Amino acid sequence: MRLRGLTIGMLLVLIAGCDRAREGFGAGVEPAPRPPLLVEGPSEESKALAAYYARVEAGHRTRGLLRSDGGGPDVPFDDRRLADTFMSIALAREFSDVGQTLVRQESTSILRRWEQPVLIEAMFGSSVDPAMAAQDRTAIRRFADRLRRTTGHPIRFVERGGNFRVLILSEEERRVSGPTLRRLVPNIRDREIDLIQTLDRASYCLVVAADPGDDGVIRKAAAVIRSELPPLLRQSCIHEELAQGLGLANDSPTARPSIFNDDDEFGRLTTMDERMLAILYDPALRPGMTASEARPVVDRLARAQLGSNF
Repeated sequence: MRLRGLTIGMLLVLIAGCDRAREGFGAGVEPAPRPPLLVEGPSEESKALAAYYARVEAGHRTRGLLRSDGGGPDVPFDDRRLADTFMSIALAREFSDVGQTLVRQESTSILRRWEQPVLIEAMFGSSVDPAMAAQDRTAIRRFADRLRRTTGHPIRFVERGGNFRVLILSEEERRVSGPTLRRLVPNIRDREIDLIQTLDRASYCLVVAADPGDDGVIRKAAAVIRSELPPLLRQSCIHEELAQGLGLANDSPTARPSIFNDDDEFGRLTTMDERMLAILYDPALRPGMTASEARPVVDRLARAQLGSNF
């Protein structure tokens, strides 16, 4: 999660609990009702935030940040870097529970990913401009297709009945989003709700992914993206939040070329990020693996990805 200055804030909170109930997803499932999201038209506060984020994006572009090239010859990587980066992103958490709060403190994690099909649904606050909502819906649908091709896992965009919701909300709508989030992610805790509803302006988006059985299987997720973001920052949020919601939970200062880095150099999923997603969903790995269990498999998969030896 990027919390310094004018940067993008992103987080994967993996919620563990005692509820092991599962839902079936597929044809014939009754779609979940759309909860009401408040506010008609942008407020003055929302307009001011939009102007602020436009300046942030302009500054990023001036400094050559938010790259969309996927990584070029200036940022080569080999199988060792791919494996090391995967371990730091997929088997670590950036935030930990300390008492009743979430604090920025990295800790080890088990491997987590989806086993059932991922159905991505876009939901918009009533203040969101319809033209912008249409553009975002198209971007999310296209990125869902890319994630399906990259992972080999069934991932698709749906109009209703999703299990991975992407909420694009204004400042006012996000502050009162608790009831909606509890409906969409039943295992969400008060500490996650508080974090989302009190997000400061240095944090642009986040995702909550639920592992209710604490067995490494993600069963629900909800990403929250600020509607005030201009196009490049909003696209960056779509890319990172959806990828993190699939199980690449952490950020690392050593991840390069990667969107999972606090330096904002890349604003789109990179080639290395795609290879990490392919590794995450390879059948040789399984949800719940520890770092020591996963490491030799990851090393082998990284060699296979790049056709080289350590």
